[in-house]
Amino acid sequence: MSSLVQSVDWLAIAPPTITAVVGLVVLVADLFVGDDRKALLGWVSVAGLAASALMLLPLVDGDRATFCLTGDPNVCSYTADRFTLVIQFLVLGGALLAALLSVTALKDADRGLPEGEYWFLLLSSAAGAALLPASRDLATLIVALEVASLPAFALVGIKHGDRKSSEAALKFFLSSVTATAVSLMGVSFVYATTGSLYLTEIADKIQHVDGQFHTLAQTGVVLTLVGFAFKTAAVPFHFWVPDTYVGAPLPIAAYLSVVGKAVGFSGLILVTVVAFPSYADVWGPALAVLAALTMTVGNVGALRQQSTRAYSAVRLLAWSSVGQAGYLLVPIASAAYSKDAEKAIGSTVAYALMYAVVNLGAFAVAALVARTSPLNRISDYRGLYAASPLSALFLGFFLLCLAGLPPGIIGLFAKVTVFSAAVDAGLGWLSVVMAVNVVIALFYYLQWTTLLFRAPEGEPGTHRVPAPLTAAIALTAVLGIALSGAPQLVLRFSATGLF
Repeated sequence: MSSLVQSVDWLAIAPPTITAVVGLVVLVADLFVGDDRKALLGWVSVAGLAASALMLLPLVDGDRATFCLTGDPNVCSYTADRFTLVIQFLVLGGALLAALLSVTALKDADRGLPEGEYWFLLLSSAAGAALLPASRDLATLIVALEVASLPAFALVGIKHGDRKSSEAALKFFLSSVTATAVSLMGVSFVYATTGSLYLTEIADKIQHVDGQFHTLAQTGVVLTLVGFAFKTAAVPFHFWVPDTYVGAPLPIAAYLSVVGKAVGFSGLILVTVVAFPSYADVWGPALAVLAALTMTVGNVGALRQQSTRAYSAVRLLAWSSVGQAGYLLVPIASAAYSKDAEKAIGSTVAYALMYAVVNLGAFAVAALVARTSPLNRISDYRGLYAASPLSALFLGFFLLCLAGLPPGIIGLFAKVTVFSAAVDAGLGWLSVVMAVNVVIALFYYLQWTTLLFRAPEGEPGTHRVPAPLTAAIALTAVLGIALSGAPQLVLRFSATGLF
C-alpha cells in the first residue's frame, strides 16, 4: 500500500516548527529554572523567534511544497511560496518585537505574570500565525487560525486578579469562538458541494457545482469569510478590539494589532483569491462595503477619544487599528474587479508591512510611557520631548506614517498604493470614502503629535529606557526611516507570487 503523503520537506516547514519547538522547550525549562533566573526564558524565546525568521532565508530561492497528494504532487497542504514567506516574515518579525517589549513588561510586573506560561503561549500563537499563510487546504487553514487564536485568549487574560483583563479575555474568546463556529459551518458547506478541502481543487470544482447546490455553495463562501473578517477586526466584528487591547498586557495588544491582523488578512486572501475566485461577484461587493464601514467606524471611534480618559492612548491605537484594517481590505475587494488581482493583493501586503513596522513602534513608545504613567492617557504624552527627545521624535514619526504625512513617506506611499488599487478596479466610490477617512485620521494623529512637543505641565519626568525596549523602538524607527527613504522596496518585496 502506497503512502498517502510524500516525504516531509523539513526546510519548508522550519519557521513554524522551530517556533513551536522552542515554545515546548521554554514550558519544560520553566519547571527547572529558579525564580531569580526566569528572565532566561524570555531571551531563549527571543532567540527562538530570531532563528525562525532567519530560516526564511534559505527558502527565498524558489517555491517549495510538502504534505502533497501522492496522486497529484501539485495539490499540497503546505506551500512556501513568496506570499507565504513575506507574511511569515511579518508574523515572526512582529512576534519578535512583541517579545522584546514583553521582556521589559515581565520584569516590571515583578512576578505578577507567570513567565513560563506567558512565553509558551506567545510562541504557540506565533507558530500558528506562521503556519497559516502556508496553508493550502481549508482544514489546515482553520487549525492554524485556532492555534494562533487560542493562546492569544489566555495571554489577554493572563493578569491574575485583574478584572479588566478577565473581562477582555472573555469578550475576545466568546466572539472569536462564535466566528470560528460560523466559519466551520461554511467550510462544511463548501466541502459538501465540492468534495475537496484543497484550495486549488475547490477553485476548479466550485465552478461546476450542480444547480440545486448552488445556494449551498454560495452560503458556504459567505460563512467561511465571516471567521476571517472577525480576525481582521472588520466592522461589525470589531467590538472586541478596544476592551481587549486595554485589558491585555501592552506587548500582547501590540502583538494582536499586527500579528493578529496578518493572520486574518492572509487567511482572507487565500480563501477569496485562491479558493473562491469564481465567486468574486459575491465576496467583492461584500468586502468593499466592509472596507468602507470598517475605516469609517474605526476613525470616528479614534476621533472620539478624550485625552484625559484612562487608557485613552491604547484605546486610540485600538480604534486606529480598526480604521487601518479598513484600508487593508480595500485592495482585497479590488482584486474581485481588477484584471491584475496579484497587483491588488500586493498592495495589501505592502500596506500590512508598513503598518506593522510603525504600529509596533507606536506601541513600543506607549510601553515606555506606561512605565511612569500606568493609566496611559493621551494627556500623559504632553511634553514627552522635554523628558525623552528621541522617544518623542520617533513616536511623532510613527504617527505621521500612520497618517500618511511627510516625513513618514512610507505611510503616504502605502496609502497611495491602496488608493490606486481601488481606482484601477473601478471602485471610485470606495476611493472617495478612503480619502474622507484619511482626512478624519489626520486630525487625531496630528493632535497627538503636537501634544508631544508642548511645554510639559510641571517638571518633566524622566523616562529610563531598558535595553529590550530601546532595541524595539530603535529597530522599528530604523526600518520606518529606511523604508521612507526607499518605499519602492516594500512593493518589490511584497510581490505575492500567489498565481
